Amino acid sequence: MKSKSLLLTILGTCLLSACTWVKMTPEGEKVRVLSQEDVATCKKLGKVHAALKDKVAGVDRNQEKVRLELETLARNHAGTLNGDTVVPVSDIVEGKQTYEVYRCVNPGS
Repeated sequence: MKSKSLLLTILGTCLLSACTWVKMTPEGEKVRVLSQEDVATCKKLGKVHAALKDKVAGVDRNQEKVRLELETLARNHAGTLNGDTVVPVSDIVEGKQTYEVYRCVNPGS
């Protein structure tokens, strides 16, 4: 009986760790992710600190999904700042990453 409960707990955790919890907003859909070299002619608007859970029930989540969800959070927030581009400027550490927000289309406006 105990092993069945443990198996169900592990299975549930694995399924949850594969889920995408962060949804893209309409503003975020208009924001792209570029490298630092690509934003030389853009106007820097500020920084965004994205954070989420990188573990579920003590189990590490898929790192690619964590990266994509952090990007989505950064894009969503950049859209509310009238930014159209984000650039990751830190590594992912414990589910946290920093991005710079830019306006590259009509940077003078």
